[in-house]
Order: sequence, then C-alpha cells, then structure tokens
Amino acid sequence: MEEKIIIAGPETLEGRFCHGTQGGVVITHPHPLYGGDMDNNVVWTAARAFQSRKMATLRFNFRGVGDSSGTYGEGRGEIEDLAAALEFLKTRTPGLCYAAGYSFGAYVTAQALLNGLEVKGAVLISPPVALMPMPFLPRTPRLALIVAGDRDEICPLTALRQLLAQVPAPVELAVIPGADHFFLGREEELFRVLKDCPLNE
Repeated sequence: MEEKIIIAGPETLEGRFCHGTQGGVVITHPHPLYGGDMDNNVVWTAARAFQSRKMATLRFNFRGVGDSSGTYGEGRGEIEDLAAALEFLKTRTPGLCYAAGYSFGAYVTAQALLNGLEVKGAVLISPPVALMPMPFLPRTPRLALIVAGDRDEICPLTALRQLLAQVPAPVELAVIPGADHFFLGREEELFRVLKDCPLNE
C-alpha cells in the first residue's frame, strides 16, 4: 500500500511511498514538459515490479509537476529533486538503495550518478538518446540494467548499443520485442524484466 508523502528539498515534492524489507528504489518519471509524471504507466509498472521483490518504492513528481512546487529545472533542478527523494528514501528504508529512471527520468538518473548520487545500482528504462544527447552514458557508474523496446524511436537500439560498446564494464541490456518508447500493451513484459533483473546486489 502506497502512502502520500511530501519530500522537503530545494523544492517541495509530492510522492508515493511503499514500505519494503529488501532495500528500496526511487523511480523517476518522463519529461515534465510533455506530460510526464509519477502516474505514468511505465513508472507505475516499475513500482509494482520492485514492490513484488519486497523492496520499498518511492515515485515522485519533479518540481513543477502535480503538487510539487517550482518550475521545470531543465534537467539540472531535477537532479536536485532526485537527490532529495533519495535522502527521504534512505530515512525510511533499511538496506541498500537503488535508482530507476524512465525516459527523461533515465537521463536525470544517469546525470545524477555522474554527479555522485550514492546508490548501490541503477536501472535505466528507454534512455532518450535520440532526443537528448547522452555521450556521458558510457561513463555512468553503477548501471545494473538498461531496458528498451525494439520499436523505440527515442531510444533506438543501434544508437544505444553504440554507446554501450564504450562502457568499460558490460551493462546488461534487456530488449522487449514489440515495445515502443511508451510500452503501451507491453507493461507486463516490462514488469517481468524488472521483477527478475540483477541489481548489483
């Protein structure tokens, strides 16, 4: 059962938290300027999958979205939001903490990891490499898994694999057949991938 929570940080963020006993994960949502929020189908599917692993989950709205204060932070402010959410999660969760991001949220999560976000591992779902340049992706630490659909024009597999070929240590890539960037109709396949994926444990 998720509870409504408020996260204090540079901005006041609304979120939904679910208790767990096997560590926790903070989940970030798609682009705020294109309707992205914590109730997105992929974010919700990720929360369900990690909850099935008995992990605590925290999904939240970036600044300027829903009841979160402030305005769109051009990616930089959202890194601060993720850091604040992670600190909240760590106060409520025994065990190791992880991060998972979808689309714009994957971009923010990768940037935050490069900036020193302290998590055990991270999952990126459809990082938007065709929409937002991500040449830094090969240098991103602690990536446990990247998930993408084979029909995703915003995260095309060819471009993604070219970036992953530059990663010093191999990163697992899970490809979901028939899925585009939005995973409509492919939520259960995504659920199964996230339920069973390794997390650098």
